[in-house]
Amino acid sequence: MKNHDFMSHELKLPELTLRGVILGLFITIVFTASNVYLGLKVGLTFSSAIPAAIISMAILRMCKDSNILENNLVQTQASAAGTLSAVIFVIPGLLMIGYWQGFQFWQTLMICACGGCLGVLFTIPLRRAMVVNTDLPYPEGRAAAEILKVGSASVSEKKGVTGMKDIVSGGVIAALINLFSSGFGYLSAEMMNWIHLGKNVVTCLPLGFSPALLGAGYLIGLASGLAILFGLVVTWLGFVPYFMSISDIPAGVD
Repeated sequence: MKNHDFMSHELKLPELTLRGVILGLFITIVFTASNVYLGLKVGLTFSSAIPAAIISMAILRMCKDSNILENNLVQTQASAAGTLSAVIFVIPGLLMIGYWQGFQFWQTLMICACGGCLGVLFTIPLRRAMVVNTDLPYPEGRAAAEILKVGSASVSEKKGVTGMKDIVSGGVIAALINLFSSGFGYLSAEMMNWIHLGKNVVTCLPLGFSPALLGAGYLIGLASGLAILFGLVVTWLGFVPYFMSISDIPAGVD
């Protein structure tokens, strides 16, 4: 692949291709399902742009006429997975406050579709204000761009795209760990140590290990991980003992 000015209007390279759209759709579905699972379990979602860029390059490099523009299309589609999965924070809230008595599938589908269309439409006029005319860092977008550049250079130099082997091997190891813990029961996935602080005052020291949470922690970074750890300490050493001390809990109740 030659070095091209990919912003040039005269450049004729395949960008909006059927294979790119299908691949982006498949990756988006997988990452959205993963985000929904982790979001309901631990209350956070992870970004999917960077792993999607790696997967896209590894798959599309099998095609002779693939290029960085097509890879960018795929990772842009997959980056919507984190946004789509954010609906898990709204629907449980509607159920908890009693606004909904059940899961309204078609109503939820239409609300999500309208929200997605509005987001895309507002992105068009806001692009110049938030991207072109500002100095906002956008670290994740820059990281994804650098990955695409490295992948494009490696293809032109007949080198392998690094990262895909790590994703596949990590997925296999995580699957085996979950199989032996949740499936066969040979490994313990969590441990709950209950601590008595006084009369009818009990708190818990929850410990657990999950390859999914380990990967999510790596993606969200140290700052977000420390924030979650701080919330864990405040909850189990502060709020839980306090509310148990002021609540009328019968003796002998687990």
